[in-house]
Amino acid sequence: MAETLQKVVEENRQGEAYAPFQGDPNQYSKKFYIESYGCQMNFSDSEIVASILNEQGFGATRNFEEANLVLLNTCSIREKAEQTVRNRLQAFRKVKDQNPGMLIGVLGCMAERLKAKFLEEEKLVDIVVGPDAYRSLPGLVAEAEGGQKTVNVLLSREETYADISPVRLDSNGVTAFVSIMRGCNNMCSFCVVPFTRGRERSRDAVSIVAECRDLFERGYREVTLLGQNVDSYHYAPENLEDAVTFAKLMEMVALISPKLRIRFSTSHPKDITDDVLHTMAKYDNICKYIHLPVQSGNTRVLQLMNRTYTREWYLAKVKRIMEIMPDCALSTDVISGFCTETEEEHQDTLSLMDQCGFDMAYMFSYSERPGTLAERRYEDDVPEEVKKRRLEEIISLQNSHTKKNHNADIGKSFEVLIEGQSKRSELNWSGRNSQNKVVVFPKGDYKLNKGDYVNVKITSTTGATLLGEIVSVN
Repeated sequence: MAETLQKVVEENRQGEAYAPFQGDPNQYSKKFYIESYGCQMNFSDSEIVASILNEQGFGATRNFEEANLVLLNTCSIREKAEQTVRNRLQAFRKVKDQNPGMLIGVLGCMAERLKAKFLEEEKLVDIVVGPDAYRSLPGLVAEAEGGQKTVNVLLSREETYADISPVRLDSNGVTAFVSIMRGCNNMCSFCVVPFTRGRERSRDAVSIVAECRDLFERGYREVTLLGQNVDSYHYAPENLEDAVTFAKLMEMVALISPKLRIRFSTSHPKDITDDVLHTMAKYDNICKYIHLPVQSGNTRVLQLMNRTYTREWYLAKVKRIMEIMPDCALSTDVISGFCTETEEEHQDTLSLMDQCGFDMAYMFSYSERPGTLAERRYEDDVPEEVKKRRLEEIISLQNSHTKKNHNADIGKSFEVLIEGQSKRSELNWSGRNSQNKVVVFPKGDYKLNKGDYVNVKITSTTGATLLGEIVSVN
């Protein structure tokens, strides 16, 4: 199977299709500015938008006051994110009042749900574009330049942007995101993603492998394969005998070079398979790190969330991961105060965290999102002060686990990919190990560069960062 897919990849390799734009940014006749909020998929989408705009004569700028086109790529997961976007739009609008030629646009997940409010009620924006409609952006911009308010938030069952070479915005030249699929078929009751990004569809494996190879040839040494649920990846072209699963796709990317690291995000606990775990264990360059959102440690609450697994099932999956990869690091997502959650059920979440000992977690109090199943079915009845207190307990517990896990790394040596200079000192390098932990260490007398691999022995920890010293260069 791997040899068959490799042949197809080579036959369809399009080096030019994945070359970044080469040239002087000052040659562009117009400038665009873009800010991204939310998940890694949004940041990856912004790179696709940048590529589309480059083709239309727009160059990027870091100063929105000089931009002809200002874009916000938005997230609807949390209420706080929406308020942040609204505040930014108001700031942009003040600049636009002094520069009437400026156009302001909203992209992404917030676009469909709040298009009328942004366009008509608050008159904050000129353009609204959903995640599947970025190809139409040049036409929408042209109409907006003529004075029209423009909108395209149509969802697609086919769009994957597979033929568009992303412009790597704010890239360190070492790590890059590669989108492998779009949309989500899981209907978690708290989540708006299925309504804002549509149904799952997988990008063809040929273009994914070609993009990853091109990144490696341009000096990148790590790719993160992105999808709302990467374990659901499924590519079945007519010229291949068997479908390409996520495990097979990871193997193909891993075979590009042992010097190319592979990460992925995000896995759904119900879908991650033994094939994926065994493939991770087989290849040293597939990082031993899994983000496995649990959301709650109580089975009744998980059922209300429509997570389709139980507490016991999740714990069994974690046990299986550790059986196959004892050195695998785990992170998770946790929500406090979901609808009807009792104190005892909150304690179940804390006890599950104790059993799993996560290395890291993204932790939030429940924020009811309009249009979700939870908003239609359940009452958001846990008081805000209770949500906040439970969240503080979750954060405190996770901090203790992170500290414990970091302390356990003292004395160990890890292969670290240098991503750049430490933010605190130009005398130190900063990078990450396979377990996704940040490692900072002195440059010393070694002649090293970003993208090099070194073996670092951990000598201490700050709690969030491992500190060490180079023991050898790979």
